[in-house]
Amino acid sequence: MNLFGLLPDDLAARLRADGVAVRDGEARRIVAHAIARGRDGFPSSRPVPRRVEDAVTRLIDRRRLEIVERATDPSDGFVKYLFRLHDGLFVEAVRIPLLDGFTVCVSTQAGCAMGCDFCATGRLGFARHLEAWEIVAQFVAVRDEAPGQVTGAVFQGQGEPLHNYDAVMRAAEILAHPCGGRIAAKAITISTVGLVPAIHRFARERRPFRLTISMTSAIDSRRRELLPVAGAWPAAELADAVRTYQRAAGGRVTIAWVVLGGINTGADEVEALRALFEGVPLRLNLIDVNDARPNGYRRASPEELDAFRNALRTLGIPVVRRYSGGAARHAACGMLAGKKTA
Repeated sequence: MNLFGLLPDDLAARLRADGVAVRDGEARRIVAHAIARGRDGFPSSRPVPRRVEDAVTRLIDRRRLEIVERATDPSDGFVKYLFRLHDGLFVEAVRIPLLDGFTVCVSTQAGCAMGCDFCATGRLGFARHLEAWEIVAQFVAVRDEAPGQVTGAVFQGQGEPLHNYDAVMRAAEILAHPCGGRIAAKAITISTVGLVPAIHRFARERRPFRLTISMTSAIDSRRRELLPVAGAWPAAELADAVRTYQRAAGGRVTIAWVVLGGINTGADEVEALRALFEGVPLRLNLIDVNDARPNGYRRASPEELDAFRNALRTLGIPVVRRYSGGAARHAACGMLAGKKTA
């Protein structure tokens, strides 16, 4: 067990299972020292007994992730981190500047099995799921170098978070815990390309975190080409899952839309969205594609994007253009790792 993957109750239970008498407050101080404060060793202001320290040292792994590279985009302040995992695989996290602080985007898998055609991570293929501690360790490493307060976390880096459901939910719980990341649950966003059974599970369990659905196309034939996983669940089934989630969570559901110039910006997409989500309160986030390949997907021209936004406004939902940061330093997830594995 790695300490970054444990809540205080988990740590106490592990120690007690080995015959170590530990108080709940002692377990909380140890976890808070490591995760909330991001420090090595043990707390000194309110020390715990030496026998507990010795047991933690003997029973609990406290390794961090190795930072291989930091890539800062001077134009917007996005900072991309490349981590080497203990088995030699690479994953990325990003520090994203906000108006009043920062949020951290973390990876949940090494590579990805979804194979989205416009995604650099999808082209890496799938290596393995990350453990909860590896997800939390990314957050801690990035947060501890931030020149201001980190107020949010986004599970939108390498991998499909709902494909690694249990580890992702455990990591989110740790990030939201007062001894962990100390991030408000509603400031933790989990993104999915549309794994329908997992969305239903998320809704059934009434998880307090936000869920973002990456649609990119509302037309089945086009969606299957762009997001192969969509072949398993037609857009209508995904829309039903979104309705279930919205009833459980309340409020607007965020739909993410990677804008691909000349492909998914037509009136046919607007009408498909209208038919799928009639009566569902939505918010649509438009995200510029970030594809460094010479023959890759292109961004929409300003005129094309304006026409698409105007058509979307007829749906009566908020439409937000999300800034796609770090383009000058290969900030789309999978780009730095791809350079290492090429």
